[in-house]
Amino acid sequence: MTDLSQALAEISAIRAQVALGTQFRGYGPASIGASGVLALAVATVQVWFVKDPGANAPLFLAVWVATAAVSVALAAVETMARSRRVHSGFAAEMVQSAVEQFLPSTIVGVLLTGALLLAAPAEMWMLPGLWALIFSLGVFASCRFLPRQMFGVGLWYLGCGLTCLLIEGGSRTLSPWEMGIPFGCGQLLVAAVLRYGFEEPLEER
Repeated sequence: MTDLSQALAEISAIRAQVALGTQFRGYGPASIGASGVLALAVATVQVWFVKDPGANAPLFLAVWVATAAVSVALAAVETMARSRRVHSGFAAEMVQSAVEQFLPSTIVGVLLTGALLLAAPAEMWMLPGLWALIFSLGVFASCRFLPRQMFGVGLWYLGCGLTCLLIEGGSRTLSPWEMGIPFGCGQLLVAAVLRYGFEEPLEER
């Protein structure tokens, strides 16, 4: 390795280390809050128009996957824009660090969903609870560079996941509210923490 390459590698390592020790303020409360409202709206529509979600499990799954995709897209756009403004020269490293914290739980959620569809489609009633539990792990993993109140959000998703599994364990049915309430209210809580939880308010420019 040449001296120049070694120097560049060391600079990159230093930047990554700085990013790991800095609070991430790239997540935007507007897009996160919008995803919560969207989840509640989708659940309301499903309650009215899908009388038996269990009999339409593939449609139920497709609707919520699409909802999640829209929410992620909204958050990604705002996160990139805010990171460039708030973290300036460290934006790429900060975003990478944030993604690395949440990515493992996302991958597990996708793989678990696929495994359940292939091996035990009759047990799809468990998905809302399992998704909430997996999401809580992503929140807990991200707590170290977010406001301390985010730990409470992780507890919300953990409690909701366990509650969904316990409530539906007898009837083994799918309910839109098992997605709408945990994720709708949960994302609104995240938005509130991002808006008011940081010790030093962000000066909008």
